[in-house]
Amino acid sequence: MAHLRPFERGLVEIGDGCHAYLQPDGSWGWSNAGLVVGDGASLLVDTLFDLVLTGDMLDAMSGITRSAPIASLVNTHANGDHCYGNQLVDGAEIIASTAAAHEMTEVPPSMLAALNAAPGEIGELFRSFFGDFHFDGIELKLPTRTFDGRLDIEIGGRVIELVEVGPAHTVGDVIAVVPDARTVYTGDILFIGGTPIVWAGPLSNWIAACDYILGLDVDTIVPGHGPLTDKGGVAEVRDYLSFVEREASARHAAGIDAFEAARDIARHLGDFAGWGEFGRVSVNVETVYRTLDATHESPDVVEQFRRMSTIERS
Repeated sequence: MAHLRPFERGLVEIGDGCHAYLQPDGSWGWSNAGLVVGDGASLLVDTLFDLVLTGDMLDAMSGITRSAPIASLVNTHANGDHCYGNQLVDGAEIIASTAAAHEMTEVPPSMLAALNAAPGEIGELFRSFFGDFHFDGIELKLPTRTFDGRLDIEIGGRVIELVEVGPAHTVGDVIAVVPDARTVYTGDILFIGGTPIVWAGPLSNWIAACDYILGLDVDTIVPGHGPLTDKGGVAEVRDYLSFVEREASARHAAGIDAFEAARDIARHLGDFAGWGEFGRVSVNVETVYRTLDATHESPDVVEQFRRMSTIERS
């Protein structure tokens, strides 16, 4: 797998009017975004986790957007690190899949603010994941235009293809393809250098999304987290998901408890052992178990985070 540029914070010009805004180290909350510039107008792909970070990003883009204002904003999915900064993008239509727009209402910024501020073990747990971010004062601005399946939009004379590939990471994941620049912005269909987390699934849908990207005529791939990559990075994510699906399915068939299965798989990650946030395997195994057995009940979100932390400490 090739990293196409150094993984440094800030705005990177990819070429052909496409830019990426990168946030090392790509771990929890440190997401990427993108800007596609047309004739007198731009498309923004995602905002960031809080208003300070999003403001910094928009300032970095201002030399471009003064002459090509942001006409449309695409939220690739509902996680806050890709949409909580929407309120700072004035005057733009906000586009997302129908499923993503609905899911955005389920985890408001006030919920994360409360978890970060909680007393005792819960607050300590969530601050260990999200303590660098500031969720107070965020008023989540929801999409003004939704679609299902596929939507082609025109920005300043350029066509951008929005393709719904979820449910996978979340219920309504979307990628943004820029054919004339041979570039794709994947949202969290790609974590490069970090472990994918399958909140929704099934894993087979995410594997199919990777195969779809591999079939595109693209050279530059902007992941939701991590450095710019190429199709080698896509293949590695696909291979990880296939590995987890296979290993979790075998343990489910053997009657092994989901958390014990996750702990066991975490001890045998092989080529994937060096990826960050490897404790996410516990969420991924839960998703496999739910796919195999509709009666399987996963623990609540607090317990899910507790289990991820436990695996990474063990």
